[in-house]
Amino acid sequence: MRFLFYLGHPAHFHNIRHSVRLLSEKGHSVKVVARGKDVLFDLIDREDWDVVKLPERKSGGGKLGLAANIAARELTMLRLVRSFKPDLMAGTDLVIAHVSTLTGIPSIIINEDDSAAVPLMAKYAFPYCTAILAPNCCDQSPANHKKIGYEGYHELAYLHPNIFTSSRADLPEKMRDAERYFILRFASLHAHHDAGRRGISDELALELIALLEPHGRVYITSERAFAERLEPYRLPVHPADMHHVMAHADLYIGDSQTMAAEAAVLGVPSIRFNDFVGELAYLEELEHKYSLTRGIKTNAPKALLSLAKEWAADPGLKATFQKRRKIMLDSTIEVTPFWVETFEAFARKKR
Repeated sequence: MRFLFYLGHPAHFHNIRHSVRLLSEKGHSVKVVARGKDVLFDLIDREDWDVVKLPERKSGGGKLGLAANIAARELTMLRLVRSFKPDLMAGTDLVIAHVSTLTGIPSIIINEDDSAAVPLMAKYAFPYCTAILAPNCCDQSPANHKKIGYEGYHELAYLHPNIFTSSRADLPEKMRDAERYFILRFASLHAHHDAGRRGISDELALELIALLEPHGRVYITSERAFAERLEPYRLPVHPADMHHVMAHADLYIGDSQTMAAEAAVLGVPSIRFNDFVGELAYLEELEHKYSLTRGIKTNAPKALLSLAKEWAADPGLKATFQKRRKIMLDSTIEVTPFWVETFEAFARKKR
């Protein structure tokens, strides 16, 4: 069988990486189409994949510019599909849903956000895709009838202990001897669904560093540019090694939803500081059902500083989070094998 995956963000690479591997090991043909975004190409270049690289979406132009970019991607995808002739398309971009309608090839949207958080996807992708692969806790209205739910999270597709393990030997040499270290993450917050949303400012980052440094080293990973005075804290690792760094951290603080969830499923104390707090079901579940993360909105910076100070001062906190992680793992599935079975089942229907 033939499978085509569309990636538009580095997180999507991690989501489907092991699915691509398992499908290839089973003898299926797999093609990956990727649009330039942040470090996505850097990650893909480490894999022996059949890849088509698309340029990064041009910014500006408002709604007309966005529509023009989508139309260009759809034309490119239509040509690729007619050439490759996949039995299934899967990914996180509305173009696969539209091309699916035009060609009759089934499409699966892989999604972890609730519809209200990604209104363009809900309006322009969900009506046209064949199915939506999403955690049980996620609301995909008005397309819940298309949802294939499972007890788990995207992040378990690549950070489940059956497929990801790490030791301190996997860390960059200069980090291995750090008894404790903390990670700060700055997201770009430039996606259409990020409009009007805020995160960690450079000034707030400096306050956090002052609180954290007495207890360990501080490293920053960022999608956006930041002040020169923060440069000494930049994390010196290849993006593909980020999860090893995360696994051994004592605390994660950031304005990225994905990395907060990654820290949570790894059992790393996690604080997310942005305006999406309370709006994303999978993070709310990780917070309120499993106590693996804590969300604070940007109108409460003092609460962030207070919690960061409290958690950094507790050297036994990570052991507590590791126990909570085990409870979560006992209640969820190994996601990648379930995804692969789902992909194969839809591809067989096409044949």
